[in-house]
Amino acid sequence: MITGRTKLLGVLGAPIEHSLSPVLQNAALRAAGLDYVYVALPVKREALRSAVLGLRDAGFCGFNVTIPFKTEIIAVLDTLDEDARRIGAVNTVVVGADGRLTGHNTDTAGFLAGFTACGVSLRGAHAVVFGAGGAARAVLCGLLRAGAAQVSIGVRNLVKGEKLCADFAADGDVRAFRFDDAAFRARLGSADVLVQTTPLGMSPHPEEMPPVDWAVVHPAAFVYDLIYTPAETRFLREAARHGHRCVNGETMLAAQGAEAFFLWTGVRPDLLCMRRVLREALDRRA
Repeated sequence: MITGRTKLLGVLGAPIEHSLSPVLQNAALRAAGLDYVYVALPVKREALRSAVLGLRDAGFCGFNVTIPFKTEIIAVLDTLDEDARRIGAVNTVVVGADGRLTGHNTDTAGFLAGFTACGVSLRGAHAVVFGAGGAARAVLCGLLRAGAAQVSIGVRNLVKGEKLCADFAADGDVRAFRFDDAAFRARLGSADVLVQTTPLGMSPHPEEMPPVDWAVVHPAAFVYDLIYTPAETRFLREAARHGHRCVNGETMLAAQGAEAFFLWTGVRPDLLCMRRVLREALDRRA
Protein backbone atom coordinates (compact mmCIF):
# COMPACT_ATOMS: atom_id res chain seq x y z
CA MET A 1 0.00 0.00 0.00
CA ILE A 2 1.28 3.46 -0.90
CA THR A 3 1.53 5.75 2.12
CA GLY A 4 3.22 9.01 3.04
CA ARG A 5 6.35 6.98 3.82
CA THR A 6 6.54 5.27 0.43
CA LYS A 7 9.72 6.22 -1.42
CA LEU A 8 9.44 7.47 -4.98
CA LEU A 9 11.18 6.36 -8.18
CA GLY A 10 10.32 6.80 -11.84
CA VAL A 11 11.34 7.02 -15.48
CA LEU A 12 11.44 10.19 -17.59
CA GLY A 13 10.85 10.09 -21.32
CA ALA A 14 8.79 11.28 -24.26
CA PRO A 15 6.92 9.21 -25.23
CA ILE A 16 6.95 6.97 -22.17
CA GLU A 17 3.81 4.81 -22.55
CA HIS A 18 5.83 1.96 -24.08
CA SER A 19 8.29 1.68 -21.18
CA LEU A 20 8.58 -1.70 -19.48
CA SER A 21 10.50 -0.20 -16.55
CA PRO A 22 7.47 0.33 -14.25
CA VAL A 23 6.46 -3.34 -14.60
CA LEU A 24 10.03 -4.52 -14.12
CA GLN A 25 10.97 -2.29 -11.18
CA ASN A 26 7.71 -2.58 -9.25
CA ALA A 27 7.88 -6.38 -9.46
CA ALA A 28 11.45 -6.30 -8.12
CA LEU A 29 10.48 -3.87 -5.34
CA ARG A 30 7.62 -6.13 -4.25
CA ALA A 31 9.87 -9.20 -4.33
CA ALA A 32 12.41 -7.39 -2.13
CA GLY A 33 9.74 -6.19 0.30
CA LEU A 34 10.72 -2.54 -0.15
CA ASP A 35 8.27 0.33 0.38
CA TYR A 36 8.91 2.09 -2.92
CA VAL A 37 6.79 2.84 -5.98
CA TYR A 38 8.07 3.38 -9.53
CA VAL A 39 6.06 5.45 -12.01
CA ALA A 40 6.29 6.56 -15.65
CA LEU A 41 6.76 10.32 -16.00
CA PRO A 42 6.03 11.91 -19.39
CA VAL A 43 8.07 15.11 -19.73
CA LYS A 44 7.98 17.76 -22.44
CA ARG A 45 11.37 18.37 -24.00
CA GLU A 46 11.40 22.06 -23.10
CA ALA A 47 10.49 21.22 -19.50
CA LEU A 48 13.30 18.75 -18.74
CA ARG A 49 15.22 20.98 -16.34
CA SER A 50 12.20 22.05 -14.32
CA ALA A 51 10.92 18.45 -14.22
CA VAL A 52 14.23 17.07 -12.92
CA LEU A 53 14.58 19.74 -10.26
CA GLY A 54 10.93 19.26 -9.35
CA LEU A 55 11.45 15.52 -8.79
CA ARG A 56 14.44 16.30 -6.60
CA ASP A 57 12.45 18.81 -4.56
CA ALA A 58 9.47 16.43 -4.33
CA GLY A 59 11.64 13.86 -2.56
CA PHE A 60 12.26 11.32 -5.32
CA CYS A 61 15.15 8.96 -4.52
CA GLY A 62 16.06 8.63 -8.18
CA PHE A 63 14.79 7.93 -11.66
CA ASN A 64 15.64 6.41 -15.01
CA VAL A 65 16.06 8.47 -18.15
CA THR A 66 15.14 7.31 -21.63
CA ILE A 67 14.74 8.75 -25.12
CA PRO A 68 15.10 11.64 -25.90
CA PHE A 69 16.78 12.86 -22.71
CA LYS A 70 19.83 10.62 -22.18
CA THR A 71 22.33 13.24 -23.30
CA GLU A 72 20.31 16.40 -22.67
CA ILE A 73 19.96 15.62 -18.96
CA ILE A 74 23.72 15.83 -18.39
CA ALA A 75 23.53 19.63 -18.29
CA VAL A 76 21.06 19.45 -15.38
CA LEU A 77 23.10 17.08 -13.21
CA ASP A 78 25.74 17.85 -10.58
CA THR A 79 28.09 14.97 -11.39
CA LEU A 80 28.51 11.85 -13.54
CA ASP A 81 29.93 8.43 -12.79
CA GLU A 82 32.76 7.10 -14.96
CA ASP A 83 30.55 5.06 -17.30
CA ALA A 84 28.17 7.94 -17.96
CA ARG A 85 31.12 10.21 -18.66
CA ARG A 86 32.78 7.76 -21.08
CA ILE A 87 29.57 6.83 -22.86
CA GLY A 88 28.30 10.40 -22.95
CA ALA A 89 24.80 9.42 -21.87
CA VAL A 90 22.84 8.89 -18.65
CA ASN A 91 20.08 6.36 -18.05
CA THR A 92 19.91 6.48 -14.24
CA VAL A 93 19.94 9.37 -11.78
CA VAL A 94 20.43 9.08 -8.02
CA VAL A 95 19.26 11.91 -5.77
CA GLY A 96 21.63 12.17 -2.81
CA ALA A 97 20.61 13.01 0.74
CA ASP A 98 22.06 16.47 0.10
CA GLY A 99 19.98 16.88 -3.06
CA ARG A 100 22.91 16.41 -5.44
CA LEU A 101 22.00 14.70 -8.70
CA THR A 102 24.41 12.00 -9.90
CA GLY A 103 24.10 10.56 -13.39
CA HIS A 104 24.94 6.92 -14.03
CA ASN A 105 24.89 4.67 -17.08
CA THR A 106 24.03 1.06 -16.27
CA ASP A 107 24.04 -0.18 -19.87
CA THR A 108 27.61 -1.46 -19.66
CA ALA A 109 26.85 -3.53 -16.56
CA GLY A 110 23.70 -4.82 -18.24
CA PHE A 111 25.57 -5.71 -21.42
CA LEU A 112 28.24 -7.68 -19.58
CA ALA A 113 25.56 -9.61 -17.68
CA GLY A 114 24.59 -11.26 -20.96
CA PHE A 115 28.03 -12.88 -21.19
CA THR A 116 28.02 -13.85 -17.52
CA ALA A 117 24.63 -15.55 -17.89
CA CYS A 118 26.00 -17.63 -20.77
CA GLY A 119 29.35 -18.41 -19.12
CA VAL A 120 31.34 -16.53 -21.77
CA SER A 121 34.68 -14.92 -20.87
CA LEU A 122 35.92 -11.89 -22.81
CA ARG A 123 39.48 -12.07 -21.48
CA GLY A 124 41.81 -11.94 -24.49
CA ALA A 125 38.94 -12.12 -26.96
CA HIS A 126 38.63 -10.51 -30.38
CA ALA A 127 35.18 -8.91 -30.60
CA VAL A 128 33.49 -7.63 -33.74
CA VAL A 129 30.88 -4.93 -33.13
CA PHE A 130 28.25 -3.96 -35.70
CA GLY A 131 27.43 -0.25 -35.52
CA ALA A 132 28.93 2.88 -33.96
CA GLY A 133 25.93 4.59 -32.35
CA GLY A 134 25.11 5.26 -28.72
CA ALA A 135 24.61 1.59 -27.86
CA ALA A 136 28.01 0.76 -29.34
CA ARG A 137 29.70 3.16 -26.90
CA ALA A 138 28.36 1.23 -23.91
CA VAL A 139 29.29 -2.06 -25.58
CA LEU A 140 32.82 -0.90 -26.34
CA CYS A 141 33.25 0.31 -22.78
CA GLY A 142 32.18 -3.10 -21.49
CA LEU A 143 34.26 -5.18 -23.89
CA LEU A 144 37.46 -3.34 -23.03
CA ARG A 145 36.74 -3.39 -19.29
CA ALA A 146 36.16 -7.14 -19.40
CA GLY A 147 39.54 -7.75 -21.03
CA ALA A 148 38.87 -8.02 -24.76
CA ALA A 149 42.24 -7.86 -26.52
CA GLN A 150 40.92 -6.44 -29.77
CA VAL A 151 37.68 -4.83 -30.98
CA SER A 152 36.81 -4.40 -34.66
CA ILE A 153 33.88 -2.14 -35.48
CA GLY A 154 31.90 -2.62 -38.68
CA VAL A 155 30.16 0.49 -40.01
CA ARG A 156 28.67 2.06 -43.13
CA ASN A 157 30.04 5.50 -42.19
CA LEU A 158 33.78 5.13 -41.62
CA VAL A 159 34.15 8.67 -40.26
CA LYS A 160 31.67 7.86 -37.49
CA GLY A 161 33.43 4.59 -36.73
CA GLU A 162 36.85 6.19 -36.57
CA LYS A 163 35.54 8.89 -34.22
CA LEU A 164 34.31 6.17 -31.85
CA CYS A 165 37.68 4.40 -32.06
CA ALA A 166 39.52 7.63 -31.28
CA ASP A 167 37.41 8.13 -28.16
CA PHE A 168 38.51 4.73 -26.82
CA ALA A 169 42.01 4.51 -28.33
CA ALA A 170 43.70 4.84 -24.94
CA ASP A 171 41.81 1.82 -23.60
CA GLY A 172 42.76 -0.84 -26.12
CA ASP A 173 43.12 -2.00 -29.72
CA VAL A 174 39.98 -0.62 -31.40
CA ARG A 175 39.66 -0.26 -35.18
CA ALA A 176 36.84 0.60 -37.58
CA PHE A 177 36.13 -0.89 -41.01
CA ARG A 178 33.45 -0.42 -43.62
CA PHE A 179 31.16 -3.42 -43.94
CA ASP A 180 32.22 -3.88 -47.58
CA ASP A 181 35.95 -3.77 -46.80
CA ALA A 182 37.78 -7.06 -47.36
CA ALA A 183 39.66 -6.37 -44.13
CA PHE A 184 36.36 -6.44 -42.22
CA ARG A 185 35.56 -9.85 -43.70
CA ALA A 186 38.95 -11.04 -42.47
CA ARG A 187 38.18 -9.68 -39.00
CA LEU A 188 34.93 -11.66 -38.97
CA GLY A 189 36.98 -14.78 -39.59
CA SER A 190 39.07 -14.28 -36.45
CA ALA A 191 36.27 -13.11 -34.14
CA ASP A 192 35.49 -14.84 -30.86
CA VAL A 193 32.43 -12.64 -30.24
CA LEU A 194 30.02 -10.79 -32.54
CA VAL A 195 27.87 -7.99 -31.07
CA GLN A 196 25.01 -6.42 -33.04
CA THR A 197 24.24 -2.90 -31.73
CA THR A 198 22.24 -1.38 -34.62
CA PRO A 199 18.41 -1.14 -34.83
CA LEU A 200 18.43 -3.49 -37.85
CA GLY A 201 16.03 -6.35 -37.16
CA MET A 202 13.98 -4.53 -34.55
CA SER A 203 10.18 -4.70 -34.80
CA PRO A 204 8.43 -3.88 -37.07
CA HIS A 205 11.27 -4.76 -39.50
CA PRO A 206 12.51 -8.12 -38.17
CA GLU A 207 14.04 -9.26 -41.47
CA GLU A 208 16.64 -6.49 -41.61
CA MET A 209 20.18 -7.25 -40.47
CA PRO A 210 23.73 -5.94 -40.92
CA PRO A 211 25.80 -7.58 -43.66
CA VAL A 212 27.67 -10.63 -42.40
CA ASP A 213 29.12 -13.60 -44.27
CA TRP A 214 28.47 -16.46 -41.86
CA ALA A 215 30.63 -18.77 -43.95
CA VAL A 216 33.77 -17.01 -42.71
CA VAL A 217 32.76 -16.74 -39.03
CA HIS A 218 34.34 -19.36 -36.77
CA PRO A 219 31.71 -21.86 -35.55
CA ALA A 220 32.74 -21.28 -31.92
CA ALA A 221 32.09 -17.52 -32.09
CA PHE A 222 29.48 -16.27 -29.60
CA VAL A 223 26.77 -14.03 -31.08
CA TYR A 224 24.99 -11.25 -29.16
CA ASP A 225 22.17 -9.04 -30.47
CA LEU A 226 21.11 -6.16 -28.20
CA ILE A 227 17.59 -6.23 -29.66
CA TYR A 228 14.90 -7.93 -27.54
CA THR A 229 11.81 -7.31 -29.71
CA PRO A 230 11.55 -9.64 -31.49
CA ALA A 231 13.21 -12.17 -29.21
CA GLU A 232 14.90 -13.74 -32.22
CA THR A 233 16.03 -11.37 -34.96
CA ARG A 234 17.05 -12.57 -38.38
CA PHE A 235 20.66 -11.95 -37.27
CA LEU A 236 20.28 -14.40 -34.36
CA ARG A 237 18.23 -16.86 -36.39
CA GLU A 238 20.93 -17.11 -39.05
CA ALA A 239 23.65 -17.33 -36.41
CA ALA A 240 21.85 -20.22 -34.71
CA ARG A 241 21.35 -21.95 -38.06
CA HIS A 242 25.14 -21.86 -38.49
CA GLY A 243 25.63 -23.45 -35.07
CA HIS A 244 26.54 -20.39 -33.00
CA ARG A 245 25.62 -19.88 -29.36
CA CYS A 246 23.46 -16.76 -29.13
CA VAL A 247 21.87 -14.33 -26.70
CA ASN A 248 19.47 -11.45 -27.26
CA GLY A 249 19.05 -8.19 -25.33
CA GLU A 250 16.58 -9.40 -22.69
CA THR A 251 19.21 -10.17 -20.06
CA MET A 252 20.89 -6.81 -20.74
CA LEU A 253 17.59 -4.96 -20.28
CA ALA A 254 16.79 -6.72 -17.01
CA ALA A 255 20.35 -6.43 -15.70
CA GLN A 256 20.72 -2.71 -16.42
CA GLY A 257 17.45 -2.24 -14.53
CA ALA A 258 18.78 -4.35 -11.67
CA GLU A 259 21.90 -2.18 -11.46
CA ALA A 260 19.74 0.96 -11.28
CA PHE A 261 17.65 -0.71 -8.55
CA PHE A 262 20.82 -1.29 -6.52
CA LEU A 263 22.02 2.29 -6.98
CA TRP A 264 18.73 3.60 -5.56
CA THR A 265 18.09 1.11 -2.78
CA GLY A 266 21.44 -0.45 -1.84
CA VAL A 267 19.77 -3.85 -2.30
CA ARG A 268 20.57 -6.39 -5.02
CA PRO A 269 17.25 -7.40 -6.61
CA ASP A 270 16.20 -10.86 -7.75
CA LEU A 271 17.46 -10.79 -11.34
CA LEU A 272 15.70 -14.04 -12.23
CA CYS A 273 12.43 -12.48 -11.08
CA MET A 274 13.10 -9.42 -13.23
CA ARG A 275 13.92 -11.54 -16.27
CA ARG A 276 10.75 -13.61 -15.80
CA VAL A 277 8.55 -10.51 -15.44
CA LEU A 278 10.19 -8.96 -18.49
CA ARG A 279 9.59 -12.07 -20.59
CA GLU A 280 5.93 -12.16 -19.52
CA ALA A 281 5.50 -8.48 -20.38
CA LEU A 282 7.09 -8.97 -23.79
CA ASP A 283 4.89 -12.01 -24.47
CA ARG A 284 1.78 -9.95 -23.71
CA ARG A 285 2.89 -7.38 -26.28
CA ALA A 286 3.63 -9.93 -28.99
